[in-house]
Formats: sequence, C-alpha cells, structure tokens
Amino acid sequence: MSESAAGVLPEQDQRTPVLSARDVVKHFPVRSGGLIRRQIGEVQAVSGVSFDIYERETLALVGESGCGKSTTARVVLNLQPATAGEVRFEGTELHKLNRKDMQRLRRQMQIVFQDPYASVDPRMPVNEIIAEPLRIHNLYEKGGRERVRELLATVGLRPEHGNRYPHEFSGGQRQRIGIARALALQPKLLVLDEPVSALDVSIQAGVLNLLQDLQSEFGLSYLFVSHDLSVVRHIANRIAVMYLGKIVETAPSEELFENPAHPYTQALISAIPVPDPRKERSRERIVITGDVPSPANPPSGCRFRTRCPKFANELSDAERSKCIDEEPSLVDRGQGHPAACHYAQARQLI
Repeated sequence: MSESAAGVLPEQDQRTPVLSARDVVKHFPVRSGGLIRRQIGEVQAVSGVSFDIYERETLALVGESGCGKSTTARVVLNLQPATAGEVRFEGTELHKLNRKDMQRLRRQMQIVFQDPYASVDPRMPVNEIIAEPLRIHNLYEKGGRERVRELLATVGLRPEHGNRYPHEFSGGQRQRIGIARALALQPKLLVLDEPVSALDVSIQAGVLNLLQDLQSEFGLSYLFVSHDLSVVRHIANRIAVMYLGKIVETAPSEELFENPAHPYTQALISAIPVPDPRKERSRERIVITGDVPSPANPPSGCRFRTRCPKFANELSDAERSKCIDEEPSLVDRGQGHPAACHYAQARQLI
C-alpha cells in the first residue's frame, strides 16, 4: 500500500478489519399525501456499499452532496437501520444487537459531526458537554473530572475553557470540543462527518493535523466523510469515491490522485485548483454537465452515464448500449485498482 500522511500500512490481506461493511443498502420510503399515507416509492440513498477499515487507518468516503456518504456513515454506526447488508465491528454484526448490547459497543464507535454546535445543548458548559458520554456510561465517578481536563488539553484547549459555553468559541474551537467529546470513551473508531467543511482553510489545517496526531497517539481508525478530495488527500490512507449511492472507485490515496480511472473521479480531480499558474492554465479539465439524477429513480445500467463525458463523446453506439443495459461491477480492469466503469482507463491529471 502506498505511503500517506498517516504512514505506511501493512498489506490489507494480512490484517483483520476493525470495521467491515458488506453490501449495505439503505432506502427511505416515499409516501403519498393525505390522511392515508401509502408508500408510493423509495429513495435509494445507499445501494450495495462494501468496504473495510483497518487499525490506525483512515478511509475517506468522498462524493458530491446527496451521494449517500453521510447516510452510509450513520448506518455504519447503527444510528439508522440498514435496509439490507451487514456491518461488523471487530467481528460483531451490529444490526443484530439489542439496545443494551449496542450501547455497550457504542463506546468503541463515536462520531464527530459537521457542526458540533448543532449537536450539543447550547445551555451546557463545555465541561458538561465532554463529560456527558462518561455520565451516560456510568464512568464519570471514576476520575471523570480529571478526564475532562485531560481531553481539553489533548485537543489544544485550556482547562479554564471548560467553564464556557459553546457560543463563546470559534468554529475551529467548537470542532475541537466535538472531537474531545468523541474521545471521552476511548473509542477505537471515529466517524468524521464533514468535520472541516464549515471551517476556514487555515483552521482546517489545524484540525486535520490534530486528527493525525490523535490517530498516531491513540491508534484510532477513521471513516472520514467529505465532499472535497483535496482535503482528504493528505490524511486518508485509502479513498472511496461515491456517486448516487454506490462506490465507483477505491484506491490508496496517492494512487487515486496519480491514476484516476473512473470518469467521475477524473472530473473531481480535474476541478481541484493547482497552485502553479502555468500548470493550472495548461492542464486538462473534465467538465460534468447536467443534474444529478433522482435517487428515487436512478438510471439503468451505469448510474453515471447521464453525465459521463466519456459516454457522450468517446464511446460507440454498441459501447453505450452496454452502459445503458449493464451495471458495471467494482473491479480492477487493468488500471491497478477497482473502478465501476466498463471502460475504465487511468489518466494523469495533476
């Protein structure tokens, strides 16, 4: 596996995953109006997603808004029940656990939301916000006060900050509070749902560096959800690109950027600005046109074909027919890593 900011990891087949998702499906019912609300359809938010996350590894789940990545994160944590498929944490299938057993296991799996101010009680001081998980799991009496002070220091805040309220902090500081709260129970897995998307670029770097330091110090595994490939490039060991409820390409971070094979991934990477003006003017741009199809009525065959530049400009009629009739599987077709495209071809864009 290639080297990233998080370090060099051993080969995947020599490790046991901390978390394993297999063929995860999540559909939401669409109901009619009126007094008798009958189901008239369903929104296919997640359609057969599979991945593994290993110890001390960061897997980034990337895609545009509405692709199903945040829903996937919530299903993985069993915050929303899956329609089909299974999720295992250290070999235990989550969706078969009762409420008591799930609460016990949840100590090992925590989430950091996009805006922690919206996910905490604004009337509670920071000390109580961080201590809340300890109280829920009856751990506060066993050194909880000292634990809260340690957590504040760990995320770069001072102990006296604990007496303040969330509205007294900047966005970056509030995100650090959310991270401290997630670390309170000493989890093994953190799900990071767009943790820096609402922050300024300079603040983003500080939070990302903090997450890397915490991973190194505590041996954490991350599922990092983001819409921005440039953000995850230097923190993720592997990247999985989602489109309309499906993973369309997955590869080690640097390999994905150096040799993207799916047309959707190529378009996302070509949209990332390059700091060198000469390279920026001369490099290839791949433009996606049209709107994202409705997840309530996705296209047949390849879901990306209605917006795919390759489908529109490069394929023959016979090749287009295959895209329309046959859904491409997520496999390696010679490009070096799996991509869900019948005609996947690696291209260098940066």
